[in-house]
Parts: sequence; C-alpha cells; structure tokens
Amino acid sequence: MTIAPDKLPMVSAVNNIQGPGQGRWTYEDYAALPDDGKRYEIVDGVLYMAPSPGRWHQKAIGKLYNYLSRYIDDEKLGEVYIAPFDVVLAYNQTVQPDVSVILNDHRDRITDNHIVGAPDLVVEVISPGSAGYDRREKQNMYARAGVPEYWLVDPAAHTVEVLSLEYSEYRSLGVFQGKATLPTRLIASFPVHVEQFFA
Repeated sequence: MTIAPDKLPMVSAVNNIQGPGQGRWTYEDYAALPDDGKRYEIVDGVLYMAPSPGRWHQKAIGKLYNYLSRYIDDEKLGEVYIAPFDVVLAYNQTVQPDVSVILNDHRDRITDNHIVGAPDLVVEVISPGSAGYDRREKQNMYARAGVPEYWLVDPAAHTVEVLSLEYSEYRSLGVFQGKATLPTRLIASFPVHVEQFFA
C-alpha cells in the first residue's frame, strides 16, 4: 500500500487481487486468498483491506481483551476472541473484529477456525484510517446480522461508545471515558473503568 507522506493509510476496497469481482466475494473466495500478511474482510461481497494497526490500537485491544476475557472466564459467561479470528456473518460477510464475545447460549457458533453467525458483542478500535468504515459499512453490517451490542473504542480520545441493537438499528447508550463503567446490557456488572483500557 503506497501512500503519500502526509496521508494516513485507510481501509479500502481491493481491486487488484484476482477473484470473483467486487460485490461477489464469498467466504470460500476469502478463505482461498494466499496468506500475504494483510488483513482482509468482506462486506456485502466487497473485499476490503485494512492497514496494519498501530501501537495505541494494539495496546487498547490487548487491554480490552484481557479485562473482558478475565471477567467472562471468572463468571463463566462464555468465550472471548481477539483478531485475527474470522467471523462469518453470511456467505458474503466475513470480518475480523478486534474483539468478539460469544456468550454461553451461542457457543454452537464457534468452530475451530471461525465463528459462524453473530457474536453477542463486537468491539472495534477505531483509528483515523478506519473510523468511517467502522461507523458505516461495519456498523450497518453488524446491525443487519443481529449483533446485539457494538463498542467503538477511540484510543486517541480515550473513549468507548456503546451501541445497543434496537429494532434492527443501533442506538447509542453514550460515549464514556475516565472512571465511567460501561452500561453493557450483555455482561452484567462489568466492573472495569474506561480509563483502564488506555492506561
């Protein structure tokens, strides 16, 4: 991916890879891609490539995963996965959320290689190059797939927005920072303060 020195890398549709053509990619096509070290996803049959995540993105993901997995394991609520781990929402929808939570009632969606169906919670850490994609394409796709809760984490602002699915659309429960705890409807009494994700 070649970029100008003053332009940040962005999530973008990939048009230079041999395949079925944009709008017609399926999970089978995606699974057949060579392992070239790049992160691909399919939304509505369109193949996208995300730039490599930066330092603060990775730190935030690591902390979120650690706090979520520790709490969910201790409470025996389900399982937590960190990217890269495929989530196949439909034949033409395959993504790698930064963090995915599957509660006990939906453990049958987990296979050895990927999740098939909607996770109960998806967490995406946004960056300047992914914010539009995470708030448009992915947010709309997660809503259509029936993901009950979607967290958007902004490591630059040290905030987490909690989106809850209501009548096939997400409603924001607010943007939280500092000593606030998240009003998650899925993980009862999750005790972590938002500032701990960014410490």
